[in-house]
Amino acid sequence: MTRTRSTTVVAIRRDGAVAMGADGQVSMGDTVIKATASKVRTLKDGAILAGFAGGVADAFTLFEKLEEKLERYPANLTRACVELAKDWRTDRYLRRLDALLVVADKDRLFIVSGDGNVLEPDDEVAAIGSGGGYALAAARALRKHTELPAAEMVREALETAAEICVYTNDRITVLELK
Repeated sequence: MTRTRSTTVVAIRRDGAVAMGADGQVSMGDTVIKATASKVRTLKDGAILAGFAGGVADAFTLFEKLEEKLERYPANLTRACVELAKDWRTDRYLRRLDALLVVADKDRLFIVSGDGNVLEPDDEVAAIGSGGGYALAAARALRKHTELPAAEMVREALETAAEICVYTNDRITVLELK
């Protein structure tokens, strides 16, 4: 797997809600190019949340492909993600795309990668990007030891990552499905 910098995306499912958030920093090498990028979005008329780490153009291409799969399998996020991962791994053009995705609806949460993985975390917490490990640790602790709603846990986890990871800032965007 490639080392993705300039991004932290975290998603948490709790009590029938799912929240996903990301920081806004985009870096090239050791230079911050943009501080307010949006790395999370809604798909399928607001029913799906998706976030990315990696190349922006690559991620947008993958979002388009995911939307095509969601049109083909409208009630089955799992199947749409598996089909995207299969295409991503086997298609000569898509195989070159450098990104990771976190995708969620009210019932499921996945990390999707170009090496064919569609991972559904056991604890309903997922994080990707250079600050993903920090955000994941914070999110797991918050989920285990607090009663905070999903959106607040996502924000807190991202703030923790921003304090530790030089490729993560505190310009946070959080989206939620209830």
